[in-house]
Amino acid sequence: MAESLADRYFSLIDEIVKITLKGQIRSQEQVYQMLTQGIDSGMGEIFERCLSSRLSEVQYLVDNNLEPTTATRRLRAIKTIEKQWERAAKENRISSAIAAGVEEITKAAPDRRLLTLTRVIDPNRQDPLTLDQLQQLAQALPQSGGDRDLQAELQLLANGLDRGIQSWRRLQDHLVSWMYDRGQGSLGFDRTQSGPWALWARLVESPLPQQLFQSLALNQSIEELAAQATSDMSVSWIELAVILQCLQRGLVQFFDQRVYDAKLGAQLSISTFLTFAVIWSRLANGFNQASMGRPYADSSFAIALQILRSFSGREYFPLYGGIFASFTGEILKDAIEYLDQPLRRVEGTDGKARIMNLLGYSLRAQGQYDRAISFHGQALTIAQTEGDRPCEIASYNHLSRIYVAQKNYAEAINYSQRALIFSRQTGDRLGEANALSNLGYSQVLQGQQLERIEPEIYQTAIAYLEQGLELLKQLQDRQSQSLCLSSLGIAKIILAEFAAAIPYLEASLKAAQFSGDLYLQGLSLAYLAEAYYNLKDESQAIYAGCLAMYLLEQIGATEWRQPAGLVTILQGKIGVEAFQIQLSQHRRKMIAVIGVDGYDYLPELLGYYQSDL
Repeated sequence: MAESLADRYFSLIDEIVKITLKGQIRSQEQVYQMLTQGIDSGMGEIFERCLSSRLSEVQYLVDNNLEPTTATRRLRAIKTIEKQWERAAKENRISSAIAAGVEEITKAAPDRRLLTLTRVIDPNRQDPLTLDQLQQLAQALPQSGGDRDLQAELQLLANGLDRGIQSWRRLQDHLVSWMYDRGQGSLGFDRTQSGPWALWARLVESPLPQQLFQSLALNQSIEELAAQATSDMSVSWIELAVILQCLQRGLVQFFDQRVYDAKLGAQLSISTFLTFAVIWSRLANGFNQASMGRPYADSSFAIALQILRSFSGREYFPLYGGIFASFTGEILKDAIEYLDQPLRRVEGTDGKARIMNLLGYSLRAQGQYDRAISFHGQALTIAQTEGDRPCEIASYNHLSRIYVAQKNYAEAINYSQRALIFSRQTGDRLGEANALSNLGYSQVLQGQQLERIEPEIYQTAIAYLEQGLELLKQLQDRQSQSLCLSSLGIAKIILAEFAAAIPYLEASLKAAQFSGDLYLQGLSLAYLAEAYYNLKDESQAIYAGCLAMYLLEQIGATEWRQPAGLVTILQGKIGVEAFQIQLSQHRRKMIAVIGVDGYDYLPELLGYYQSDL
C-alpha cells in the first residue's frame, strides 16, 4: 500500500508541475486545494518523502545546468508545492490538536474539565491556537457526542469560548489606546498609575470581567470578588480566561516590537507578564475561599504558571533582576506571595528556576535573606537538573549578593568564584560580568571587615569590578551595569574616595532608571547622599537621601533606614526650618520622580523613622 501511495503522490507532484508550466495555475491557493484533496489523512510523511525526492532530482538538474529551459521553472513549481504543503501540514496539526483537545476534555473527570481546557488553550504549545482556531474548538465541543449531561457541560464550555472571543473583539481596538489617552508609560498595580482597567471595564458587557477590571481600577480586592464564585460560573470564567489571555499576549507582542524603546520596550513586556500572572494568582486565592471554587482555583493557578513559563523563555527575562518595575509597597509583598504559590504547587515546571531567581532577588531587597537563600538554592538545584547553565550561574551570583548583605563575605566570595569559573567555562559573559562584580565587591567589604589596609587587596578587588563593568558595557545590560556601578561607587566610599564615588553612583542611578529597578535606584541614591554628605554638600545630600528613603521604603527594602538616618542627622545639624527650605528647593525635581503624593509623604516617613529611634 505504501508503494502505491508513493506512486500516486509522485503523480500528484508531477501533475501540479505540469499544469504550472502550462500556465494553468491561477494562484497558490489552487495548489493548496489540490494537495489537501489529493493527500490522505495521516499519510503526510509518505508525501514528504516523495516531495523531497523530486526536489533533489530537479535541484541536481539546475545545479548542473541540465535541461536549462525547464529545470528552473520546475524547481520554482516544486518550491511552491513545498510551501503550500507546509501550510497544509500545519493546519492538519492544528486540526489534529483540536480533535485531540476535544477528546481530552470529553474524557476528563467533570471536576477536571475546566483545568483540561486551560491546557488545550495553553499558548506555550508548539502550535498555540489562534482566535479562529479557538472558534473551531468551540464549534467542535458540542458535536463530540456523549450523554445529555456531558453535552450540556460541553455546550457551556463552548459558550464561554464564544463569549470570550466576542468580548475580546470589543477590546482589541483599545489594547494600547489607554497609554496614549492618559500619557502613561508603564503598566502594573502601582497605586500611582491608573492603568487600562477602567477603560476596559466600560467596554466589556459580562459581569465577571467587568467586575474584575473595576476592582483593579479602584485597587480593590479581587480575592473577595473571586471568593463569591458559584458552581455554575464556568461560562464566565472561560470568557475571562480568553479575554485576559488575548490582552496579555497582545500587549507583549506590541511591546516586543519596541524592545529598544525605554518606555515601550522590554520593561513593559516584563511588567505585563508579571501583572497578569499576579492577577491569576490572586483570583486563584480567592476561588480557594469559595465553597465550590476548587476547579476555578486550580485552573487559575495553571494559567498563572503558563504565563510564567512563557515569560521565562524570553530573551529579556531578567536573570539578574527583580519585579520592582511592576509592583511597589504592600503590592510587591503580595505579588511575591502569590507568585510563590503556583510555583510550589507544581514540580518540574519549565522555567521554574528562573522565576524563583526573580522572586529571590525581590525578597533579598526586602531583607528576607533566609527566604531569598531558599529560593535561590531551589533555583540552583532545578537549574542543575535541567542543564540551564545561565540560570545556574545566576543562582550562584544571587547567593553571593545575599551573603554580602548578611556580612558573610567568605561565603559571598565562594559563590562568586564558582559563578566566575562556570561562566568562563560555558562562555556566559553576562554571568562572568556579574561574578567579577560580586567578587570584587565582596573582597572590598571583607577587607574592610578584617581592617586590612594593604592597598594591593583593594586594587585587586577594584580591578575585578572594573573588568565586570567593561564587559557589561559591551553586553549593554543596563540592570547588571547598575549593580556593578553601584558596587564600584560603594567601594570608593568605603575607601573614603567620595568625589570618585559620585560618577559611578550617578551612572548606576541612570542605568537603574532605564531598567526600571527601583531597588538599585534607591541604593544608588542612598550612597550618593552619603558621598555628598562627606563632601559637605548638604543640599544634594538632602535631595538624594530623601529620594532614596522614599523609593526603598515603597518596595519594602530594609535599607530605607540608612538614608533616613542620614537625613535625620542633616535635619538636626542645620535645623528643621533650614532643612525644609533646602528640601523645597528640590521639590520640582522630586515630583518628577515620585509625584506630589510622594513628596508630601516625605515628612511623615521621616517622622516614622525618628519615632522608632
